[in-house]
Amino acid sequence: MAGLFGDGAVRSAREIGADGGVLSDEDLFPVLPALRDLLPHGALQRGSVVSASGWNLLCLALAAGPVLAGAWCTIAGIPEFGVAAAADAGVDPARLLLVPDLGPNWPQVVASLLDGCELVVLRPPDRPAAHLRRKLEAAVRRYRAVLLVAGDWEGSQVRLRIAEQEWAGIGAGHGRLRARLAQVVADGRGGWSRSRGRWLWLPGPDGAIASADDDAAPMAGWPGLPRAGTG
Repeated sequence: MAGLFGDGAVRSAREIGADGGVLSDEDLFPVLPALRDLLPHGALQRGSVVSASGWNLLCLALAAGPVLAGAWCTIAGIPEFGVAAAADAGVDPARLLLVPDLGPNWPQVVASLLDGCELVVLRPPDRPAAHLRRKLEAAVRRYRAVLLVAGDWEGSQVRLRIAEQEWAGIGAGHGRLRARLAQVVADGRGGWSRSRGRWLWLPGPDGAIASADDDAAPMAGWPGLPRAGTG
């Protein structure tokens, strides 16, 4: 596991949580090294809701660390989910539960999933009423799970989005997409209210998800990196 996450994936020292309580290693799920600077404590905190801007590789990257650490993960409300793409991102298919269609009573279904899985990746079929959202957040805390929302969630502790992206591989109108540089911006509640951004390879030329901050500065002049707009 140390080889997958690098040194210090989850700090051994106790830390202070968003609610002022003391956190231990058991309160945190490790994440891939490239994502640590974007999350409080450099990890996903049990009992929290994290939102990402839609269903994309960023969601898979966030899920990869907990699954590699042994967590069970449900992919809910995403019928186009690709198992091969998940495996490429480091998500073990053997630890996945797929629920493509949540049905009209989806908040109750998600609450049941939180009871059985430590991580639920959810794309809500519609915007939940405030009282249903609060019930789901209470279930997340009660079961000490993480709810990763592929979309907007008003009560999320941390919000991540792809603010800008550039693809490598297309030359003068031809070629293959080989890699994507993405600027991921994170903000949230409490001490995480100030936005912070990092450039990531999502994915890199070798297919890996990695930090690209050292590579991003000269990217405007790189051949094969046309600006692709916001994500």
